Amino acid sequence: DAMGMNMVSKGVQNVLDFLQTDYPDMDIISISGNFCSDKKPAAVNWIEGRGKSVVCEAIIKEDVVKKVLKTSVDALVELNTLKNLAGSAIAGVLGGFNAHASNIVSAIYIATGQDPAQNIESSHCITMMEAVNNREDLHISVTMPCIEVGTVGGGTQLSSQSACLNLLGVKGANMESPGANARLLATVVAGAVLAGELSLMSALAAGQLVRSHMKYNRSTKDM
Repeated sequence: DAMGMNMVSKGVQNVLDFLQTDYPDMDIISISGNFCSDKKPAAVNWIEGRGKSVVCEAIIKEDVVKKVLKTSVDALVELNTLKNLAGSAIAGVLGGFNAHASNIVSAIYIATGQDPAQNIESSHCITMMEAVNNREDLHISVTMPCIEVGTVGGGTQLSSQSACLNLLGVKGANMESPGANARLLATVVAGAVLAGELSLMSALAAGQLVRSHMKYNRSTKDM
């Protein structure tokens, strides 16, 4: 249930120490060669995955799209194609075919004691939308190939972060099914990202983004 980087580093250090005994003239440059690639956007993470790879999907009924999100299924599908797919491709992004996945990932990472710097690769996400059920309802999905989370060690031991993990029911190691807590936390991240993508994309499609920012901005006196 640990994220694992520190364990891997300890293991590699022990291997290097062992090899140095047999090969004393061996020149050790560094314990890391950057192919990991940790805390950097890299194609190897986007393609091969790192940590947990999660796909989250949902079907949003037409009446919910209209009444709650104040937009239409067709408008969301078109916006996602032009913004998240075509726009990101024109910009030459790496793993950034989404609206704002990093906002949600960063918030959850800080709240649950993860490494905030790993937001860089953990926010790799492609958001897809299509009309289903005779083009009446919206199918939305987020694919996140490298969510790096742990429920043991590091910042998870801090009091506030520990409390958040307790709220989610994933604190510490899962003794019955090792790794299950970290996997569940990764699914929580992906689910929250999906909700965030749906919210922002709907605000954009409805033309409400700037208005909502002005109304709910933290600097307003009402707050």
